[in-house]
Amino acid sequence: MATLILVRHGRSTANTAGVLAGRTPGVHLDERGVEQAAALPGRLAAVPLVLAVTSPQERCRETLGPLIDARPGLELRTDERVAECDYGDWSGRKLGELADDPLMAVVQQHPSAAAFPGGESLRAMQARAVDAVRDWNARVTAEHGEDATYLVCTHGDIIKSLVADALGLHLDLFQRIHAEPCSVTAVRYTGTRPFLLRLGDTGEFGSLVSRHGRRTDAGTTGGDPAPEGNAVVGGGAGAP
Repeated sequence: MATLILVRHGRSTANTAGVLAGRTPGVHLDERGVEQAAALPGRLAAVPLVLAVTSPQERCRETLGPLIDARPGLELRTDERVAECDYGDWSGRKLGELADDPLMAVVQQHPSAAAFPGGESLRAMQARAVDAVRDWNARVTAEHGEDATYLVCTHGDIIKSLVADALGLHLDLFQRIHAEPCSVTAVRYTGTRPFLLRLGDTGEFGSLVSRHGRRTDAGTTGGDPAPEGNAVVGGGAGAP
């Protein structure tokens, strides 16, 4: 079956402000995110894409803008099923303010039981994303053959949940996975099992350097997990 390239959107204004954007409209790429998006066509130059699919959020569409400009014949489709998690009442709030909410402990330690007030559960988020990928896999393979490669631009928690599914991991383990802004994750699907080919590849390694001396409002240091080991809800900002 097809090979899936998952691209997380570039760094956004919400990422750097420590805000859980969710589906809040008007969240755009920041200056660094624009640079990351501009570099994406070169990073993927050797990959013969047959289709691009995007989340409806502006930051994803902006991330793919330079790639679509560089490949005018590449079809672009929007799929609501790979939209950001619906964080409900948490959307638009500072992550620092949410850190002490009892639900945060559930999100971190038992995410399969987490449901956001006024929003959706993490189980529902994963289910719709997996359904989307399986549908696109079948469609792309039928139309373009077993060796076809397509791209989906989406969000950190969506990518983590898809990687967990590909690896056969329970959703309760998905917080152990991390994907930087504008990183590339690749999964090759076959009739019997998926293979994870890349995970969170940005082509640089500066983000591996611990920066625990500089905490942000999100309780992280430039996208690293917080000192107490919590994962970054909403994906985090990545290296400055």
